[in-house]
Amino acid sequence: MAQQVSAQKQQELQLQYSSFKNHLQQLAQKIGDIEQEAEEHKLVLETLDPLPADRKCFRLINGVLVQRTVKDVVPAVKTNADGLRTVLDDLLKQYKERQTEMEKWKRRNHVQVLQQ
Repeated sequence: MAQQVSAQKQQELQLQYSSFKNHLQQLAQKIGDIEQEAEEHKLVLETLDPLPADRKCFRLINGVLVQRTVKDVVPAVKTNADGLRTVLDDLLKQYKERQTEMEKWKRRNHVQVLQQ
């Protein structure tokens, strides 16, 4: 009977560990996606910065290519870039918190990972 409880507890711990790892992987994937998009916004801003304000440029909005001027597009791209940075900071904070939570859980339950 003791072995069954032990095996059941072990299975629960494995499921909890898998849940922690999956959540961390999902957060890492989101962080990577947001970092890539923020980098694209940075490149666009660097490209548009030296151009005259009245020069026409094109922006993709909901799958539709729209003609605008540089002075119209730059503020919108800056706002989007700032929003992405905020989201990225929040995701990084969540990742660190979840990682800390996992480490505490591992210590509390005396879990040692043999292979990752």
